[in-house]
Amino acid sequence: MNADQVLITAAELAERLARGEHPVLLDVRWSLGGPDGREEYAKGHLPGAVFADLEGELAVPVAPGSAEEAAGGRHPLPSREAFEQAARSWGISDGDAVVVYDATSGQAAARAWWMLRDAGLESVRLLDGGLGAWTAAGGPLEQGARTPDRGNVTLGEGRLPRIGADEAASFTQPRPGAPAGGVLLDARAGERYRGEAEPVDPRAGHIPGALSAPTAENLAPDGTFQPAAALRERFAALGVDGRRPVAVYCGSGVTAAHDVLALAVAGIDAALYPGSFSQWSRDPARPVAVGSEPGPASMR
Repeated sequence: MNADQVLITAAELAERLARGEHPVLLDVRWSLGGPDGREEYAKGHLPGAVFADLEGELAVPVAPGSAEEAAGGRHPLPSREAFEQAARSWGISDGDAVVVYDATSGQAAARAWWMLRDAGLESVRLLDGGLGAWTAAGGPLEQGARTPDRGNVTLGEGRLPRIGADEAASFTQPRPGAPAGGVLLDARAGERYRGEAEPVDPRAGHIPGALSAPTAENLAPDGTFQPAAALRERFAALGVDGRRPVAVYCGSGVTAAHDVLALAVAGIDAALYPGSFSQWSRDPARPVAVGSEPGPASMR
């Protein structure tokens, strides 16, 4: 993939809509502990956009402290069948182009981008800069909810690479043909990686061997993604050289997709660890490292 296959600018989207092209627009507003995305959507969204519920459609709802949360993390992926039904309810049919966006520079919408690409949809792009870029460019908004005609899309699964907890545990270790091991990136804010703060998960710190790669550093000051060359330089500084395998995790597999998308803009394929730290930290047998170094020193 290249940047043009991953991102779409507000200007390009406006031009396509003016020409009568009608991609399915998904509003994926959500933030950890933030305002309710559906209410914000109703106050104003891109014309024709449908709300995609991250908690209920892009994840399986789990009760805090439940066995399901311990097994799969805070936002486990839904089954292929459940996701297909959600996609049809958004009006997606086979062959449709899809554009996803949010109001947080792609931090939530990247989850929808990853899931739809993983399900086999070829034309899925993220609105670069999100809602802010659209309104800054003079794009109109509409209010209220929208219920589209039901689509008929048929989804697959497993088209993009992913890893589980056991693979994350050994990901950075040398292996045949790759003596340096893989690069495991932690997409959370630096203070969570270092173990200085942990608002939702039972233990603070990071997976031993992981490197800190906060999603905020994927972005330019205006909230759009940095150019491909700048992203390549950013990830190269973390050891991502195009030869070593790369995987990304975050708190619950949501914002990690933002790093996966940024790496795709840079022309690099990366695996996602869907359970992420919310799954890892709930298993007492899994060690957790603290501090600014990958570890395994200072583990808890």
